[in-house]
Amino acid sequence: MRVLVVLPTFNEAATIENILDRVRKALPDASVLVVDDNSPDGTAKVAAEVGERFGSVDILSRPGKLGLGSAYRDGFRWGLERGYEAMVEMDSDFSHDPDALPAVVAPLGEGFEVCIGSRYVPGGSIPNWSLPRRLLSRGGNIYADLVLGLGVRDSTAGFRAYAATVLRRIDLGSVRAESYGFQIEMTYRAIGVGAKVREVPIRFVDRELGTSKMSTYTVVEALALVTWWGAKRAAGRLRGGGRMALAAARPRSSR
Repeated sequence: MRVLVVLPTFNEAATIENILDRVRKALPDASVLVVDDNSPDGTAKVAAEVGERFGSVDILSRPGKLGLGSAYRDGFRWGLERGYEAMVEMDSDFSHDPDALPAVVAPLGEGFEVCIGSRYVPGGSIPNWSLPRRLLSRGGNIYADLVLGLGVRDSTAGFRAYAATVLRRIDLGSVRAESYGFQIEMTYRAIGVGAKVREVPIRFVDRELGTSKMSTYTVVEALALVTWWGAKRAAGRLRGGGRMALAAARPRSSR
């Protein structure tokens, strides 16, 4: 299976060399695509230099900070155009342990089309989060599951693998959400097109170098989008139920 690891970057010069080294050790046969949003700290240049030494590292340079969701969409399209069979999402700051890559990719070879590295299945953990942050994250995932009927414990997780088959069935051009909202939307859409989803436990840690990209806006955006999608889902069910009731009430012609 040809695997492409997509690494969105913005000012990750402090970590990109180490992350590429660890990814290479964890998945020696995988290729890596660094999607850089014109990082002022020269992340793309560092990644290109490392890629010359390691091989199988490409750089997709973008003109500015366009967002996490769009970085993954561009990376997925890049991989699909080149015939990769699996695409992996992960952070470039060691929040996601590269050593877990084989476990995240493996279910794709077992008939699953999406594998999520989950903090909320048995064995998953978030060792250094405060209680309020845990409650916000866990509550948001429970809300998304209830409203959208996902059957997934960690739909906001950003460490995951997709089979190319499911990405081709999703209209990536119509996916607009960013950050946590993007992860939920991709989960929702993948399930909507019939993908089987597997969650595997991971250990998630906060970054030690650089600056976190998380903001209040990303959380508010995700919750607002989930509510909107849930309302559309409920409206669709009502319309479908109404059509069925109307059809049942129509008199049948006798012969």
